[in-house]
Amino acid sequence: MEIGLYLIVAIAIFFGFFVQTVIGFAGSLIALPILLLSAALPDAIAYISIFYIFSSFFLINKEWKNIDFSILSRLAIPTITGVVIGILVLAFTNPILLKKALGIFIILYVMYVSLIKADFQAGRKLVMSLGVLGGFFSGVFSTGGPLYVISVKNMAMDVKTFRATMIGIMGLITLVRIPMLSVSGILTLAHWKVALIIFPVFLLAQYMGKLVYSKINEFYFKKVLLVLLFFSGIVLVIN
Repeated sequence: MEIGLYLIVAIAIFFGFFVQTVIGFAGSLIALPILLLSAALPDAIAYISIFYIFSSFFLINKEWKNIDFSILSRLAIPTITGVVIGILVLAFTNPILLKKALGIFIILYVMYVSLIKADFQAGRKLVMSLGVLGGFFSGVFSTGGPLYVISVKNMAMDVKTFRATMIGIMGLITLVRIPMLSVSGILTLAHWKVALIIFPVFLLAQYMGKLVYSKINEFYFKKVLLVLLFFSGIVLVIN
């Protein structure tokens, strides 16, 4: 395997899981466009899914007491359903079309966050629908977080609960996604070998993320993140 691919994977995992540690989601939205510079979409999803195992273990262990399990239970069945459908789509469709779809999805998310009023309220049926769609995009792209943001924000009472519950949902998705990816042949032993080499980079991302989480101005961080996401979406659509 080329050294260039190791470098791309390392950069993607560092920035993706740095963001994931700071805000509790969006790691895939950052990592995936970078990975796609050198890796096919199924391979990129495999790498991200492996590191979500490690991330979920560390973060859930730390945030367990803050997770709202009533929210998690309401989203569990829609999420599992969506993940299964998403991985089947990933295994049997055109990666090029999926890459462009991901770009459109990212752009729409940025537009939603930037333009929709903060007091937008999702009803019960919409929350469940977003759970299925979030699971679907998590299966196809490992990027269902934005849809869960809409759902969880409507049910979580405070920022700490919101972040912890988002971490819990990502853990549930990973628990379902890894066996499905393995059975479908998307996740292989070769991916695990690369992940082990890149693992120190992941640990550094975790460490830096924890430091920044306690000090950074959340408002400005999210603004910068939205700009980066928007440009990554544009690149995916036109590339």
